[in-house]
Amino acid sequence: MLFEPVQVVTLLFFKLLKTNKMTKIFLKFSIFGALLFSACSETPKQLNKETATIEKALELTDDIVEITSTDKDGKQLEMAFNNTKGTATINLNGETIELVQEKAASGIWYTNDTYELRGKGNDFELRKNGNLIFTHNDDIVFSSLKNEAGETLDMTFNNTEGTVKIYLNGSEQIDLVAEKAASGIWYTNDAYELRGKGEKLELTKDGALVFKN
Repeated sequence: MLFEPVQVVTLLFFKLLKTNKMTKIFLKFSIFGALLFSACSETPKQLNKETATIEKALELTDDIVEITSTDKDGKQLEMAFNNTKGTATINLNGETIELVQEKAASGIWYTNDTYELRGKGNDFELRKNGNLIFTHNDDIVFSSLKNEAGETLDMTFNNTEGTVKIYLNGSEQIDLVAEKAASGIWYTNDAYELRGKGEKLELTKDGALVFKN
C-alpha cells in the first residue's frame, strides 16, 4: 500500500508525538505561543494605563498656589495659580475663568481675551474688557521709631491680616502676629513680643527688653 507524502508526514508527526521528547517540545511551543499572543493583545491597554499614570503623576507635581481675596463689599475672588504651567484659574460670582501668565515688571499679570488680573503681595485687581470689577488692597500702615539711644524700630503693620513686620536697627525681618489686647497693640511670635500704646512701644526678646522709646 502506497502513501501520499502528506500522509507520510502526518503519520510521522503523530508517531513522534507519542514520545516524551516530542510531547515536551510541542507543549513548550504551545505555551510560548499562548504567552506571546496574550502579551501582544494586552500591550495597548498597558500602555494606556501607564500613560494615564504618568500624566496623573505630573499633575500632582505641579506647583499650585490657592488664594482667596475679599473686597470691601465682601465679594470673594478665588484664585488657583499653576506656577508650573503659567496659568491661573479664578472664580468670581460663580464664573470660572482661565487665564494665562504674562511677563510683569513686578507682581503678577494674567490675561485672556476678556479678563486681566494684576496683583502684588496681597493686593489684586481684576478687569473685564478694561472695566474694574474686583479690587482688594490690604490696610498697610508704616511706622518708624527712634529712642534716645539712637536705636531704630521700623514697622509695617498689615491690619487686614493682623500681622506686623519689624526691623530692629535695620536688621533682619521679624514677623509677629496680633494678639487680643485690652488696649493699645500686642504682637508676638515664639521669641519676640511687641506691646505699646500710641507712639510708646516696647519690644522684648525671650522676656528681655531690646527696644523702648
